[in-house]
Amino acid sequence: MQPQDTPIPNLISDIKRTVRAALEEDIGSGDITAQLIPADRSARARVITREACTVCGRAWVEEVFHQLDPDLQLTWHCEDGDQVAANAVLFELTGNARAILTGERTALNFLQTLSGTATTAAEYAARAAGTQIKILDTRKTIPGLRTAQKYAVLCGGCHNHRIGLYDAFLIKENHIAAAGGIDRAIAQAKKIKSGALVEVEVENLDELRQALDSGADVIMLDEFSDEDTRTALSLAKGKAKIEISGSVDSDRLQQLAKLEADYISSGSLTKHLRAIDLSLRIDL
Repeated sequence: MQPQDTPIPNLISDIKRTVRAALEEDIGSGDITAQLIPADRSARARVITREACTVCGRAWVEEVFHQLDPDLQLTWHCEDGDQVAANAVLFELTGNARAILTGERTALNFLQTLSGTATTAAEYAARAAGTQIKILDTRKTIPGLRTAQKYAVLCGGCHNHRIGLYDAFLIKENHIAAAGGIDRAIAQAKKIKSGALVEVEVENLDELRQALDSGADVIMLDEFSDEDTRTALSLAKGKAKIEISGSVDSDRLQQLAKLEADYISSGSLTKHLRAIDLSLRIDL
């Protein structure tokens, strides 16, 4: 997969922006350690993964080294979304030694974080294999890396919920209370942005019925029992799509997927990631 092939808005410009900010954060007034190396020295380097993972982050790595030195040459041995074994060489790098060493940590930070997200997503997708359900991410992302992590979720085989607060309505408990009820909140949403998806989070079957009667497109079941979930699915059939949410981890996922809802959403895809252990080895 490539970033330009996804429906995520602003992803390409976000890559340039986040890389620029990350390099400024790390380099500051200059990489004083890299100055130990002669300015004209060339080197070869390779990056390996110390553990099996689903790779994600090529464009971020390439942008790091491009911003530092456009003459650096990268040779990749995998694509975003590929599952690779431990000790696999992910890419090789040739060019100015200072530029390679200056960009090493920033490049690996992006690659290890996004590969960690994609690996978690791949694990979730595997547990839902063979069912109709779609596994969705949430807005519980690392600040500044929203679109990057949303892309990583796609690379892992899961799906994106709304990108932000602007592209769909998600009416939760506090919105309902402040708006004066489920029916009023949904009616107002349809006036504010006609045609936008309207999703409502409900905590019981009575609220579910209110959401259905008011014309919600998607209804999110928050912490429903399996029995109430089955009832909700029966009531909503042909009227609205059902999303299961709340306390969804990889162990619970397989059981929930059997309930045949339309979606399961989990913040764990993006907030409980564990960065992949990567290593850059250089030959001067």
